Amino acid sequence: MKVAVSSTGNRLESEMDSRFGRCPYYIVADTDDMRYTALANDHAELSSGAGIQAAGFLAEQGVQAVLTGNCGPKASQVFAAAGINVHTGYSGTVKEALEAFKQGGGSDASTTAAPGRPAGGNMSAMPGGTGMGRRGPSDGRLFRSCSASGC
Repeated sequence: MKVAVSSTGNRLESEMDSRFGRCPYYIVADTDDMRYTALANDHAELSSGAGIQAAGFLAEQGVQAVLTGNCGPKASQVFAAAGINVHTGYSGTVKEALEAFKQGGGSDASTTAAPGRPAGGNMSAMPGGTGMGRRGPSDGRLFRSCSASGC
């Protein structure tokens, strides 16, 4: 699976950046063999619309999922339209996030659905939901989901 991770640097050992639209890099990795490409985020310095532009850019790259700390509602809408799942609440290095994702840390946090519909049965994405995410595999980190209506 081709997964994009918001990153502070251009390596798997780089720390994740919690800001989706304003991060300096995206690491696009194949979770099967962990081969990756570092893509500079040319939209990070825009005065507005950075998340929307970055989401469109990653959709053009053919990513199937995005791992980040936070993702705004407008970027989430772009991902929803493209059918790309966004998984929030990740932290640590890019490699750690990818490993957690591969081990199921985000497997039921399919987060992006058609506008107005909850994603993947995740109650936090539904109106009136608790807004609480799910716990990661063994380290207790919280994984939250975004839907077209936001986080």
